[in-house]
Amino acid sequence: MSGAVLVAVAAAIGNLLQGWDNATIAASVLYIKKEFKLESEPAVEGLIVAMSLIGATLITTCSGAIADWLGRRPVLIISSVLYFLSGIVMLWAPNVYILLLARLLDGFGIGLVVTLVPLYISETAPPEIRGSLNTLPQFTGSGGMFLSYCMVFGMSLTKSPSWRLMLGVLSIPSLVYFALTVFFLPESPRWLVSKGRMLEAKHVLQRLRGREDVSGEMALLVEGLGVGGETSFEEYIIGPADDIADDHDLSAEKDKIKLYGPERGQSWVARPVTDQSTIGLVSRHASMVNQSGLVDPLVSLFGSVHEKLPDTGSMRSMLFPHFGSMFSVGGNQARQEEWDEESLAREGDDYASDAVGGDSDDNLHSPLISRQTTSLEKDLGPPPHGSLASMRNNSLIGGEGAGSTGIGGGWQLAWKWSEREGQDGHKEGGFKRIYLHQEGVPASRRGSIVSVPGGDAATDGEFIQAAALVSQPALYSKELMNQHPVGPAMIHPSAATAKGPIWSDLFEPGVKHALVVGVGLQILQQFSGINGVLYYTPQILEQAGVGVLLSNMGISSASASLLISAITTLLMLPSIAVAMRLMDISGRRSLLLTTIPILIASLVILVLGSLVNMGSVVNASVSTVSVVLYFCFFVMGFGPVPNILCAEIFPTRVRGLCIAICALAFWIGDIIVTYSLPVMLKSVGLGGVFGMYAVVCVIAWVFVFLKVPETKGMPLEVIIEFFSVGAKQAAAAKNN
Repeated sequence: MSGAVLVAVAAAIGNLLQGWDNATIAASVLYIKKEFKLESEPAVEGLIVAMSLIGATLITTCSGAIADWLGRRPVLIISSVLYFLSGIVMLWAPNVYILLLARLLDGFGIGLVVTLVPLYISETAPPEIRGSLNTLPQFTGSGGMFLSYCMVFGMSLTKSPSWRLMLGVLSIPSLVYFALTVFFLPESPRWLVSKGRMLEAKHVLQRLRGREDVSGEMALLVEGLGVGGETSFEEYIIGPADDIADDHDLSAEKDKIKLYGPERGQSWVARPVTDQSTIGLVSRHASMVNQSGLVDPLVSLFGSVHEKLPDTGSMRSMLFPHFGSMFSVGGNQARQEEWDEESLAREGDDYASDAVGGDSDDNLHSPLISRQTTSLEKDLGPPPHGSLASMRNNSLIGGEGAGSTGIGGGWQLAWKWSEREGQDGHKEGGFKRIYLHQEGVPASRRGSIVSVPGGDAATDGEFIQAAALVSQPALYSKELMNQHPVGPAMIHPSAATAKGPIWSDLFEPGVKHALVVGVGLQILQQFSGINGVLYYTPQILEQAGVGVLLSNMGISSASASLLISAITTLLMLPSIAVAMRLMDISGRRSLLLTTIPILIASLVILVLGSLVNMGSVVNASVSTVSVVLYFCFFVMGFGPVPNILCAEIFPTRVRGLCIAICALAFWIGDIIVTYSLPVMLKSVGLGGVFGMYAVVCVIAWVFVFLKVPETKGMPLEVIIEFFSVGAKQAAAAKNN
C-alpha cells in the first residue's frame, strides 16, 4: 500500500499551502496596514483577508463539475498554478487592488484543494487505511501553519520586515506541489473507469496497490458507476458443496454460486438460505429498536456490520483469499483493450465479443466466482454476445498470483444469474451483483462455534454465514432489460455514466440522505466555535502572562503574537497524529462522539471563566488549558472527520458535484461565523459567544448520534449501497 500512501502525502501538500497562506496573511496584515495606511479603513483591511474566502466560495460552486469533467488530477494541477501565480503577484503587488486580485487567485487555489484533495485521497486509498490517509490534509494544513508562523516570526525580528516577501514565499512550495501533481500523482482510477479508460485505471491501481492483480477492485470500480437501484438483503451459507447440501435447507440448485480454491478438487459453494440475515433484520426493524424513531435506521445498519466485522488488518480476505473476477486478464491483453474506450472501435452500441470457447465449471482455469449452468443457458447454446459467461472465459487463476475479489473490510464481490418463469411460461433470466460480508464465525456441521482460522481456508465440514447486498449490476442496462434480452445484457462502462442528466441523480434517496449528513456536518463544524477560539487565543495567552514573559526576553508584541500562534499550532500536530492512528480503528463516528463532549466542556469552562472572577492567574491558567484542550480535540475529531465522510458517502457519478455542495456549505458557514464574531462580541459578550458555540456543539453531538453512520474499513461502493438501502428503509418506516 506504499504507493497509495505516497500519493496521499503528495496530494496533501496542497493543504500545507492552504495552512501556510492562512498563517502568513494573518501575520503580514499587521505590516500591510502600515504601508497602505489602512488603520482608518478597517473594511479594506478585512477585505484583504476575506478575499481568499470569497475566491474559495466562488470556485467551489463549479469545482465539482470541473473535476467530474476534466478529472481530479488536472484540477489539482490548476490549483498549484493558481497558488504560484498568487504568490508571484503578492510578491509584486504595488497597490491594494493588485493585492486583492492576488488574494482572489489564492482563494481559487484554496477552494480547489479543499474540495478535491479529500475526494482524490478517498478514491485512491484502500479501505483499511482510507481514514488515516484522509487525515493527512488536516496534518499538513496545521504543519503548514506552524512552518509559516516560524518563518514570519523570524522575519518579524528583522529591522524592516517585508510583507511582500512573507506572502511571496508561497510561490516556492507551490512549485514543488506543481511538480508533484504533474510528474507523480496519477489520475483517480475511479474517474478513469467512469470514462471507460479501463487500461489506464488498471495500471494506476497496480501502481497504488503494489501488485499486478487488481481484478477484484477493477470490478468493484465498475460496479460503483450506478446510482440508486433496487437492493435486497439475503443470507448465504458458504462452505464445501456436499456439507452444505447435507446440513442446510437451501434454495434451488440454480441459485448457488460456486467458489473455487487454487488447488484442484477444492471448491466452495455459496447458496441463499431462507433465514433473514442480521443486517437485513436490522434494516427492517431499526425503527422498531428505537420506538421514538429518532435514530436513523442507517446508523444501526452500518453499526450491525462493524459489530460483525473481522479485524483482518490487510487487503487479504479472511474468507476467500483466492477469489477471481470478471476483470482478470490472464495474459490476454487484447481483451482489456476491447474494454478501453480509447482503443475500442465502436459501431453504434455494439462491442467486440470476448467469448473464446466452452464454459466449464469443473475447469480450474475458469473464474473462481461461478454458478451452475442454468437450464436457460442450456436452451440457448453458446453464450450471448457480451454476456457474463463470455467475460468469465478469460478469467484465469493460479497459485499466489490468483485474482481476488476481496474488496476490503471483509467484503467480497460476486455475481449470480437467476431465472424465473415469465408470464408467457418462458424462462427469464436475471443478472445480479452481490456484496458478501462475513456474519459471525465459521461453524461446524453440527453448528458448534469455532474460532476464525486467521486467513486460512476452513477445514472440511465447516461453513460460514455471509450477509449479502444483492442488486442490479452497473453494466446491466435498465433500457436493455426492459426489452427482455436473452442473457445478461451488458453495456460498456463509459455508457453507464454517459446517459441521463447528472442533476437528477441528486434526488436519489441515498444521495439526498448522504447530502443531509455531509452538509449538516460541514455547517455544524463551522458553528462549533473554531474560528472564535482561534480569534481569542492570543488574548487568552496574553492574559496567562506569556506575552509579558516574551517581552522580558526582548521580543516585540507583534513577534510575541506570532510566536504564541506558532506554539498553539505546534500543539495540534501530535493530536492529529493520534487521530490518524485512530481513524481506522475507533472509526469516524466514535471519534466525533468522544471528542465533541470535550469541546463542550472546554467552551463551558471558557464561559465560566469570563463570568466568574477567580483571580487573574487562575482565570488565565484555566482559560489556557481549555483553549489547548479545545484545539487538540477539535483536530482529532470535528476538524478532519466531516471532510473524510463527505469524500466517502457519495456515488462516483456525482461525487465531485456533491462534495462541492458540501464544501460550499463549509465556506458559507466560515464567512458567516468570521464576520458575525465581532458583532456578537459587542452584543452578547465573550461569555455569550462561547455559550452559543457550546450549544451548537451539543446539537452537533446529537446530530452525529442520530444521523452519522460509521464507515471505517468499508469500500466506497458498499457505503453508497448502504446509504441507498438505508434511505429507502427510513422512508418506509416513516410511511408506516
